[in-house]
Amino acid sequence: MGLTSEIKLAVPWGHIAAKLWGSQQGPPVLCLHGWLDNANSFDRLIPLLPKDFHYVAMDLGGHGLSSHYSPGLPYYQQNFVIEVQRVVAALKWNRFSIMGHSFGGMVGGMYSCTFPEMVDKLILLDTLPFALDYKESENLLTYKRRMIEHVLRIEASQKPQRVLSPAEMLQGFLKNNSHVGEECAQLLLQRGTTQVATGLVLSRDRRISLPEHSIDFISRDLLVHFMRKLQAHVLLIKAMQGFYNVRRENDADKEVLNLVKDILKSVPKEWFQYTEVPGNHYVHMNQPERVAGIIGSFLKSSTPKQL
Repeated sequence: MGLTSEIKLAVPWGHIAAKLWGSQQGPPVLCLHGWLDNANSFDRLIPLLPKDFHYVAMDLGGHGLSSHYSPGLPYYQQNFVIEVQRVVAALKWNRFSIMGHSFGGMVGGMYSCTFPEMVDKLILLDTLPFALDYKESENLLTYKRRMIEHVLRIEASQKPQRVLSPAEMLQGFLKNNSHVGEECAQLLLQRGTTQVATGLVLSRDRRISLPEHSIDFISRDLLVHFMRKLQAHVLLIKAMQGFYNVRRENDADKEVLNLVKDILKSVPKEWFQYTEVPGNHYVHMNQPERVAGIIGSFLKSSTPKQL
């Protein structure tokens, strides 16, 4: 299944870019990439999925080919949830599925609980639908402060973007993203860099900092409350060598994952499917064949009734 087209959807601060695969008459699937990634994150997976669906992979604001937010506007998770609704409204979808990797899964999770009647399936690729503040409560104000300080510092800085050769850009990317193979790194850089006279610069908005600075951490009680709003079938694919912690600290601690699984299992059993696959956080890019069959079967399974 080849890429059908690229589109740009108008938003108040510019546009949101997206890649389309498959027939526009097919059931729609919105694909949400991870933090600092872009729509090319799905280039190797989507061609292996059922061809009778319509896949749209969007670049979140400030990422890939999408416009940067206007000066003064920070990048918070809730803003990306609003972006999803803008895209869905522009495409005139009434009901659709979401496939999200990493941070994209958290955006998809929040959207699916906020607009439960819109989402029939939620596919989470090595991610959870929400970030728990289980051990983060004492850090939350620190995160907010650091985000504010970072944004103000970047906005005040006149420092030009660093220009690198393609080889330097690739090496830097691989050093900062140990789970991404070289071929996949080149795919992400293809959409995540801009050619200038003397080399390449990163296209993403420099105001975007660490994920924990933008993520909406929620309490256990809120998690239970939000999950009860879900009307979607949920597929959670966990990479065995993937991440368990947003900050990559105490990364062997599976407590939060187990808690989320228990809550999801408490809804009707057939609504939740959990699968572990060998591979790391980018298994959907590095070895897409390991997850494609699972996702394809899930997409083709019967959908839950409207509540």
